Amino acid sequence: MLKQRVITALLLLAVLLPAIAAASPWPFALLTLLMIGAAGWEWSRLNGAPGLPALLFGVGLAAACGATLAMLGRDGQLRAPPPWCWWLAGAIWVLGGAYALRGGPPAWPKVSRLLRLVLGGLALWAAWLAIALAKAQGINFLLSIFCLVWAADVFAYFGGRSFGRRKLAPAISPGKSWEGVWTGMAGVLLLALVWAYLIDARMPVDSPSLYGLLLQGLGLPTALLALLFLCGMSVVGDLFESLIKRAVGAKDSSQLLPGHGGVLDRVDALLPVFPLALALSSLAALK
Repeated sequence: MLKQRVITALLLLAVLLPAIAAASPWPFALLTLLMIGAAGWEWSRLNGAPGLPALLFGVGLAAACGATLAMLGRDGQLRAPPPWCWWLAGAIWVLGGAYALRGGPPAWPKVSRLLRLVLGGLALWAAWLAIALAKAQGINFLLSIFCLVWAADVFAYFGGRSFGRRKLAPAISPGKSWEGVWTGMAGVLLLALVWAYLIDARMPVDSPSLYGLLLQGLGLPTALLALLFLCGMSVVGDLFESLIKRAVGAKDSSQLLPGHGGVLDRVDALLPVFPLALALSSLAALK
């Protein structure tokens, strides 16, 4: 299983990284629209609307994101919405995520199907828009957020396997442990310091990273706390999707990605992190 996961991850990176590095914005835009459409299809299937409705939901979500790109685009640039939009999205994730996780898998099916579809569509749309705006801000900035989530996941996986004793949320995701969370956070802090003081400071990057912005704007102690918060919210995103799958008895969101499950299984932790990363970077810019 690990070998298959690694192979699929390398193939995904082989597609993602050239799209990010391309001079034209279209390869990355088309790739993210394809991925968000697939994630919408999976969300609909997990929430009681499979078949043709799921396909229409995915296509409609991708079309809504494309329309947003057209409306916000001007002279090849994206006009960013005001920072309060990201703070609102982040607040909904913090409060709504805590409420959903407290209710656990039995409570999720009690929410109306329409509301579940709307909430999922909005969460995916907001994350897609945050990713698009992060790309417009710079490749280094975008990759630093991606790598935060990836590092949290990788360090948590190996830390949990090596040291995991206390279950984090056994009713939602039995494999996760508190020790995995702590090692994931430690890995993110290490990554942040290396990125800010080595990559940002000594390499010809096109933009400051998230880590550099937070360290410069908020100072070291506050910046590290902000990164720990983002790492914690990546866990919330992961647990939230696990809750939905457990509520409907699904192991994976789909089988689109061998060894990983579906697109949602790969982007779940990104959904709260990208809007919150933009919110925190806007706060750092005020300093």
